Amino acid sequence: MQRSNGLTLAAMCLLGSAVHAQTTASADEEDIALLYGDKSTVSIATGSRQSLRRAPAVATVITAQDIAAMGATDLDEVLETVPGVHVARNAQAYTPLYTIRGIYSELNPQTLVLQNGVPMTTLLVGNRGVIWGGLPLENIARIEIIRGPGSALYGADAFAGVINIITKGASDTPGTEFGVRAGSFKTRDGWIQHGGKLGPLDVAGYLRVGRTAGFKETITADAQTGLDAVFGTHASLAPGTVNTGVDSLDAGLDAAYGRLRVRAGYKLRDDMGTGPGIASALDPVGRLRSERLHGDVTWSDVELANDWRMTLTGSYFQYIQHLPGPVQLFPPGAFGGSFPEGMFGSPNTWERQVRVSAVVNFTGFADHNLRLGVGHDDLDMYRTQELKNFTFITSGPATGLPVPTPGGAVIEFPVDDSFIAPHRRQVNYVYVQDEWNIAKDWTLTGGVRRDQYSDFGGTTNPRIALVWDASLELTAKLLYGSAFRAPSFNEQYGVNPVASGNPSVMPETIKTLETAVQWQANKDLQVNMSVFRYEMEDIIRTTPNPAPAPGSTFQNAGAQRGHGAELEMVWDARRSLRLTGHYAYQRSIDKATGLDPGYAPHHHLYARSDWTFSSGWLLSGQLNYVADRKRAAGDTRPDVPDYTTLDLTLRSNRGKHAWELAGSVRNLFNADVREPTLASIPNDLPMPRRSLYLQAAYRF
Repeated sequence: MQRSNGLTLAAMCLLGSAVHAQTTASADEEDIALLYGDKSTVSIATGSRQSLRRAPAVATVITAQDIAAMGATDLDEVLETVPGVHVARNAQAYTPLYTIRGIYSELNPQTLVLQNGVPMTTLLVGNRGVIWGGLPLENIARIEIIRGPGSALYGADAFAGVINIITKGASDTPGTEFGVRAGSFKTRDGWIQHGGKLGPLDVAGYLRVGRTAGFKETITADAQTGLDAVFGTHASLAPGTVNTGVDSLDAGLDAAYGRLRVRAGYKLRDDMGTGPGIASALDPVGRLRSERLHGDVTWSDVELANDWRMTLTGSYFQYIQHLPGPVQLFPPGAFGGSFPEGMFGSPNTWERQVRVSAVVNFTGFADHNLRLGVGHDDLDMYRTQELKNFTFITSGPATGLPVPTPGGAVIEFPVDDSFIAPHRRQVNYVYVQDEWNIAKDWTLTGGVRRDQYSDFGGTTNPRIALVWDASLELTAKLLYGSAFRAPSFNEQYGVNPVASGNPSVMPETIKTLETAVQWQANKDLQVNMSVFRYEMEDIIRTTPNPAPAPGSTFQNAGAQRGHGAELEMVWDARRSLRLTGHYAYQRSIDKATGLDPGYAPHHHLYARSDWTFSSGWLLSGQLNYVADRKRAAGDTRPDVPDYTTLDLTLRSNRGKHAWELAGSVRNLFNADVREPTLASIPNDLPMPRRSLYLQAAYRF
């Protein structure tokens, strides 16, 4: 019934929009570009700007104008609109999982997120960090997404896909803008940004402060509920509400002089809730904190000689996870009453990443564009700290069972006895790429990259792409690539009797074959379709240790294959109306079990209507339908329920020296949206019900 309702709503949304499309007037291209920005070019596919249509990748571009039109306020809301991408959630602080083409994992290290080309990957678990806390969009110029492997150009973790977030420079923010926003869950945001000249420099700056109490959906049973059944206790705090509030500070600076550009950013997430609990047991008192400081310097497109041009880049990224106090892992009375005050822990890490690279382009050969790159990464988790009031039994049948410290006191453990010790990894790499116009309307792009790691050795990843402009209206692509996901420090060096690190673990690998077609059916209608198949090997999973040794260890123990398709449409039905939509299908199989690996949707339908009326007002409606999510092997719960949401946004755009107003309703029909998680939370993770916000911004 829920699925049929979703399809009915999709049809109503599209038919309702079509009422305004009874005329057949073509869209004015200049008006469309002004409203949606430059969506026709992409840089992420080859490292230099080129036509999106001819790029040797399956890619999507989201502009600042597009973000404003859809009413999005956070990166997660944008990525959910991309074909083949679904934003799932981890139970730890509702950390987003950017699941691409059904490649799902508990921490999602298989998707590489870049900011201005610099990886945002943290070292402990290999993703963006558990204490992510969202990413606001006011200072984002564009987001480029590749679905499919990218290791031949970007190295580690460009596995399922690559997301590059490009911040605004002086030309993107001429003048000054300040804005405020308020909405549901006691959410408050304020920001100011400016772009212009400072002597010979092009300068842009951004500052944003925000706070939210977070949504308060109910968890009916949690991990402690299961422990209560084992120990015959009643310690669980479920039913109880999730803890999702956060205080935010974001800042950015961009300065450019000629071919030299310097960018810096700061992101603080403080007093952040633990969601349903870091250990999937409700925690009303725990608070999280993280800081990110990042910067990059680029000297671009420097002429070395005829046909030779060079770009040099250096970047710095520091990530600190330092909790203001230990979080409550399990409530008072846990583990048969062994913890009368509760079980507490605080894993803290400090890391810095320094990266340098040089890229040289050579165009001296007819019909070739040769790109050569070399680089060095210094990845250093230079400090760790653990405070807790428990230890683990490390031998015998009770291995892995926590026991309290003397008196249950929270104490700082020596580094050698903590969850992980500091570690450092260095990477050297070299790559070559050639874009060869082999014949009229045919381009062959080939490349290969070699990465050499100081801890686990080397890996080589090729790519090849054939692009054919079959006609002025039709472009076809055939793509092949391999990629790898580097093991995280926790998987290599983590200390935990239940899931021990393994220094011998090797990277996960994937090989993907894709074909894509882009068809400009007429001046106002564009249709894109892609079909893919992949094979994953050496998936890193915990496996039980051989008897009689207790516990488990990370091993390269999994394999998975998958296939699917994505169909996308953009129709400028008239000058004032644009309709967009996509349908994505995927099916994956775990080779060990022969079953679906679970969690990721098999069907994802998205539709959006943007109607401009009455001198600059824009009304946007978007529908999102997610369906057919299976459970993992051995999980006997019913499949995850399907859901359909509908959002509406009304926005004015009156240019400089005027107020821009916006209002948005998310999940208008108050759907009960659930994201799947482990069986420790039987009814999965509830997402926000209906919410709204109002926003005002002024430009001068």
